[in-house]
Amino acid sequence: MLGSNFFGTIFDSTTLTGNDFLIATVCAIVCGLVIALLYRIRNHCSKSFFITLAVLPPAVQMVIMLVNGNLGAGVAVAGAFSLVRFRSAPGKGQEIACIFQAMAVGLATGMGYIGIAIIFTLLISGLMLVLNLLKVGDGPGQERILRITVPENLDFEGKFDRVFDKYLERYTLDEVKTSNMGSLYKISYHVITKADISVKQMMDELRTGNGNLEISLARPVTVMDEL
Repeated sequence: MLGSNFFGTIFDSTTLTGNDFLIATVCAIVCGLVIALLYRIRNHCSKSFFITLAVLPPAVQMVIMLVNGNLGAGVAVAGAFSLVRFRSAPGKGQEIACIFQAMAVGLATGMGYIGIAIIFTLLISGLMLVLNLLKVGDGPGQERILRITVPENLDFEGKFDRVFDKYLERYTLDEVKTSNMGSLYKISYHVITKADISVKQMMDELRTGNGNLEISLARPVTVMDEL
């Protein structure tokens, strides 16, 4: 069992010492690196977002140390942090969760709760990693972008529904545009494939309906630098 001192604060007085500051800062940096590294294992992560996760805990820790006990300064800093939302691009749910995790670690280290910060970092980052490895919440199929080229004289509306119903869980028509001086239509669908389908068989059946023109099935484009 962990002792009560492990969960207590290292600050035993109102005056911050250099030793306490170094311990808290090193802990915040290490925890930030752990959060960033474990997030990157099973997720697409830009360099910008990786650095953000790594430096956010020590940054929040410094702020908490400076405003400790000063209510007015704390309210002003809270308002400043709220402005960050309006200077950021929207991110995925897991990215936002990691940012909150990094801020919570910064709060803990800023108040001297080193043990709590370490345990919280390992538990939450480990939980996210396990859930990603187990693919919790993933559907049976895969998300794809399907692009089909058809001649201008082909009525494509409903033309491929039989093939779609056979191989796809869901499909949505996203875009239709003309090409080659209007002699061709290029149609884009956002699709979810069924589990364990044969992509070749699906493509072969689609080719019989579009005059053997170009067909592509690709992964959706992911914006790497969302945050």
